Amino acid sequence: MPDDDDDEARQVPVPEPQLRQLTDARTLRALAHPVRIKLVEELTLRGPMTATEVGELIGESPTTCSFHLRQLARYGFVEEAGGGRGRARPWRARHIGMTVPGPGKLDAAAGLAAETTARLFRDRWLARFQAWQETKGSYPREWRDAADESEFLFYLTAAELRQLNDELRRLLTPRVRERLTDPSKRPPGAVPVEMLLLSYPIELPGQDGPPRAREDS
Repeated sequence: MPDDDDDEARQVPVPEPQLRQLTDARTLRALAHPVRIKLVEELTLRGPMTATEVGELIGESPTTCSFHLRQLARYGFVEEAGGGRGRARPWRARHIGMTVPGPGKLDAAAGLAAETTARLFRDRWLARFQAWQETKGSYPREWRDAADESEFLFYLTAAELRQLNDELRRLLTPRVRERLTDPSKRPPGAVPVEMLLLSYPIELPGQDGPPRAREDS
């Protein structure tokens, strides 16, 4: 019989990281929880961690993190990294990011779940941007000079906007992807940098002025 201790210590091979496409309502709803989003973000950013380790980073108890990690594993967002026991088992993210098809390609339930999940992610993105604004004075000047805030205004068709976004993704995603999963590829002085790319029309076709927000927004 194989030795259980040997099985525990054996490292599970790391798969090639990929973007995951989310299309069904149950999977999207499983992710749509603030703690689970924090867990996925931290494991993606920092690599394998135990429930205790990641809990210290996000301000949650090991018990809470263990529960949510098991739920995330059930829907394929994280997996055990191998080694350890109980709460000391390290977990890792299975993908380096996620994509969701446009609303027209999802059924009503999945579309609603996608909106909820996207809103939670956007809230965290903007909170981190606000934190940068409030604390950037404490960063070295080289980082303050390197960071950027830009706005660009174009006249584009919907097809051209889609093409532009596709070109930007193809340019950015492969450039430093390997550094996310392989720390040895990071040059000295490299730190996590978040870049938000937001593109959206500000007027309806054939109308002057922006559309009015819904009353329940």
